[in-house]
Amino acid sequence: MDKQADYAYMQQALKLAHHATIETSPNPKVGCVIVRDGQVLGEGWTQPVGQAHAEVQALRDAVAKGHDVRGATAYVTLEPCSHFGRTPPCANGLRDAGIARVVAAMQDANPQVAGRGLSILREAGVEVECDTFPDLALQARELNIGFFQRMETGKPWVRMKVAGSLDGVTALNNGQSQWITGAAARQDGHHWRARADAILTGIGTVLADDPMLNVRGMDMPRQPQKIIVDSHLRISAQAKVLQGGVLLVCAVPDTEKQAQLEQAGAEVICLPDANQQVDLFALMQELGRRQINELHVEAGATLNGALIRQDCVNELLLYLAPKLLGSGAGLFNLPELTHVDQARVLQFHEVSQVGEDLRVLARFKQAG
Repeated sequence: MDKQADYAYMQQALKLAHHATIETSPNPKVGCVIVRDGQVLGEGWTQPVGQAHAEVQALRDAVAKGHDVRGATAYVTLEPCSHFGRTPPCANGLRDAGIARVVAAMQDANPQVAGRGLSILREAGVEVECDTFPDLALQARELNIGFFQRMETGKPWVRMKVAGSLDGVTALNNGQSQWITGAAARQDGHHWRARADAILTGIGTVLADDPMLNVRGMDMPRQPQKIIVDSHLRISAQAKVLQGGVLLVCAVPDTEKQAQLEQAGAEVICLPDANQQVDLFALMQELGRRQINELHVEAGATLNGALIRQDCVNELLLYLAPKLLGSGAGLFNLPELTHVDQARVLQFHEVSQVGEDLRVLARFKQAG
């Protein structure tokens, strides 16, 4: 086979998968290209949850264009699914359409699939190749990093967004914080909110800022789920964040206040730890059960520090403004160390400039 052509068509499938970034969760974002004799017969990407997957979309596209796909090759950025969920198995669809060869960027991590889709195709006489191009497999995984995290650990991929000055100040001592970073960085932050399934903050931020905690400045087919960590249910029933529904996570039950908040549209769950604070690790497990793939955290230094201390954070999304602000609130409340070797170690994943500010993506080496 022409590996150079295979590589190019898989790149094309990955570009298609990016069209599915916002609406597909909890399903992975997948692209598919169907080709025969150097001609692209059909293309597709995963549709909103409950609708067609990429392979079905590509088959439909080929039919709409009057093409017969029998004997063709399907390039898919993830192993075709093999189970009946909200839609029928894509492996069966490719097999029944007469596809002769399937090239998958990587195997699915979903235990309901995990090689079974490829086996269905092989048993039907379809030629199958998978994980042929490690760099493209990595791109496919990065596009679905939250899906893989949830399938492999039962918890979402947690990305913590913080913004501050070069000397690590997020707000002045008088509470002023608007605006340390520029408009371009703030809008970029909304794009990261948009790709997440849920946005989490703490009661301190709600009481201080009364935020909406939504995505603004761009067209959104859906808003991320809002989650508030509020150990003692101090939130007001009139808080703006309650509009459109919110998940409130407490540690100390208050039946009367809970009824009031539920009437205002909130869902309240109680996940206490031994210190009457929210058990953050248990919360991550609960969000995994709720099929949250990517969790976007925008909180204050106290909750940020608690999440990091409990190894609940996978990645920092850090915006740094070219300013020095001196004394003020820091990025994270973390315990004092006695030796440099005790430091939590991260790896730089990406560093780029957004407007006048610096955007740093850094990943914890041992986050769960």
